[in-house]
Amino acid sequence: MIHKLILCFLLVSGVAMSQQSTPKDAFLEKWKNSKDYLLKIAEQMPEDRYNYKPTEREMSFKEQLFHIRGNMLWLGTTYFSKEKFDREESNSNLPETKTEIIELVGTAFDTVYAQIQNTKDNDLSLEVDFFAGPKSKLQILNLLQDHVTHHRGQLIVYLNLNDVKPPGFVGW
Repeated sequence: MIHKLILCFLLVSGVAMSQQSTPKDAFLEKWKNSKDYLLKIAEQMPEDRYNYKPTEREMSFKEQLFHIRGNMLWLGTTYFSKEKFDREESNSNLPETKTEIIELVGTAFDTVYAQIQNTKDNDLSLEVDFFAGPKSKLQILNLLQDHVTHHRGQLIVYLNLNDVKPPGFVGW
C-alpha cells in the first residue's frame, strides 16, 4: 500500500513539475502574472493622475505604460515573429484615456504571449543581432520581463507619491 502511495505522489508531482519544465513555460507563466500585476497597478491610479510625473525629466504615468507597451511589441515582434516592426508607428498616438491605455497594454501582453507560445523551445538558444550586441532569444525573453519590471517599479513609486496604495504583489 505504501508503495502505491509513493508511486502516486511521484506521478502527481512529476506532472506538476512538468508544467514548467522549459524556460519558455516558465516565462509564459511569469508573463501572465506580470500582466495581471501591471494592469492592477494601472487600474489603481486615478485617471486624473495619469499625466503625473515626479520630475520634468521623467515620463508621466501614462507615458510609462505606453513605453512598456512599445518595448514589449518591439522585442516580441522583432525577435519572435516574422512580422516587420515599425517602431515609429507603434510609438505614435499616445492614448487619451485610462481605459484606452490599459487595453493597449493588455493587448501587447497577449500579443507577446502568443508570439512566445508559438516559438519552438530550441529556438531560444539561437543568437540574434541586438543593438547592445549579439543575444540569444532566451536573453531577449529576460530583457522583456526585466524591462516591464523596471518600469513597473517606477509606477509603484508614482502611486505612492500620489497617496494611492499599490496592489499586492502578483508574481508567484
